[in-house]
Amino acid sequence: MSTSMRERLVESSVAGRYDIFLAVGGGFAVLGLILFIMAMGTAPTALRAWHLFHVNWLYFTGLAGGSVAFVAVQKIVNARWSGLMIRFAEASIAFLPVSLIALLITFTVGYDAVYGPMQLAFAELPLSKAFWLSRPFMFVRLFGGLSVLTYLGWRLVRADMIPDMYAARGVVAEGRRNLFERWTRGYGKSPEAIAAHELGIRRLGPAYAVVYAFVFTIVAFDGIMALQPHWFSNLLGGFYFMGSFLGAHMLLALMTTYGANHLGFSDLVSPKQRHDLGKLCFGFTVFWTYLLWAQFLVIWYGNLPEETGFVFARLWGHWRPVGTAVGLGMFIIPFFGLLGVAPKKTRPVLGFFATVSLSALWLERYLLVVPSVSALPGPVAGIPEVGPTLMFLGLYLVCYALFARTFPMVSPRLAAITLAVEGAHLHTAGEFDHEEGPGDYVAAERSRPRDRPPSR
Repeated sequence: MSTSMRERLVESSVAGRYDIFLAVGGGFAVLGLILFIMAMGTAPTALRAWHLFHVNWLYFTGLAGGSVAFVAVQKIVNARWSGLMIRFAEASIAFLPVSLIALLITFTVGYDAVYGPMQLAFAELPLSKAFWLSRPFMFVRLFGGLSVLTYLGWRLVRADMIPDMYAARGVVAEGRRNLFERWTRGYGKSPEAIAAHELGIRRLGPAYAVVYAFVFTIVAFDGIMALQPHWFSNLLGGFYFMGSFLGAHMLLALMTTYGANHLGFSDLVSPKQRHDLGKLCFGFTVFWTYLLWAQFLVIWYGNLPEETGFVFARLWGHWRPVGTAVGLGMFIIPFFGLLGVAPKKTRPVLGFFATVSLSALWLERYLLVVPSVSALPGPVAGIPEVGPTLMFLGLYLVCYALFARTFPMVSPRLAAITLAVEGAHLHTAGEFDHEEGPGDYVAAERSRPRDRPPSR
């Protein structure tokens, strides 16, 4: 990579302000909180508001944890295609502390509203299961597990950012410069120190991936299955954390499109890179459907009332329209929409199908939770539903913006790897050359340096 290109990426990495995220997110968070408080006026609306609080906690916690899991997987497999977009996934780590606070609120103020139906079934449960689902034990394992996951995620993301903070420490304002110099103290003193730092990243990736699968399995069991304690599915944990992993890929497609344009290097995020991301979006869409079918087939063959009731309530009757929307949005629409090569490479098209999938994933979380706890015969929409949803969405955007205004949002060292690989592809024949043309790659040395964005 040329010096001018590296300087351009360093400048771009700290140029983002994400003012739209901060303004819109702050507005959504405040408005959502007001609507949430308004819903506390009567018992029926308060119950509905807490149910949606729990739905959105599951949804946004899954997106944040799944986004860092994407980073962990990239480190495990030593991926070279994602260097320009990986930081857009890492920024979601900023929401996990908010998730811990929301979990604490649920188990102190909203516990009876969310887990009241479960408590009514305690008299019919074996002693061992009742103890497992008891309030103190459930809180300890959920809060403890998510705390460990947050700690490992922050360590992984921080370790991956330190080389970039070291490179950008000279082009930021004094406030951030002090932070960058403090975090990078001791880095870069020798090749051995740099190699040891990279080795630490390689170790944190697998550690996070294992803990992610374990903790999110517990989240699925305690946050979804416990709400209807007579129903069980051994696959639900994998279904939840792989659904969150799929959502993280779809979210990354949107954040990369916005972020690369906002930071001024959208010309370096090539159709080839979007194609690679789109193939993962497509593949995990199929895998989500496989997991759904694997659960459904076993329950259908077993034909046991304690198992079939959970499925029947969501696929027939008043809840059927929601179930249909989930099937269309999670599988049918993105499957056929992303089946070809061109849709994966095109920003608006990939963004459209990513939006559809993320919306359907929210409906899936809604469908998994609300029929188990609601006294109403079907779905309803009003202030109790809108308030918590806006609040969580706003908090997510605010956390993302604060991360982006503090840390480098592109990694020059990882971008150099991606651009070098793409430059080499222009001169070599590969297995998938029938899918890519010369215009689908970025040649790093041929890219013209553009006007630098102002330093922040």
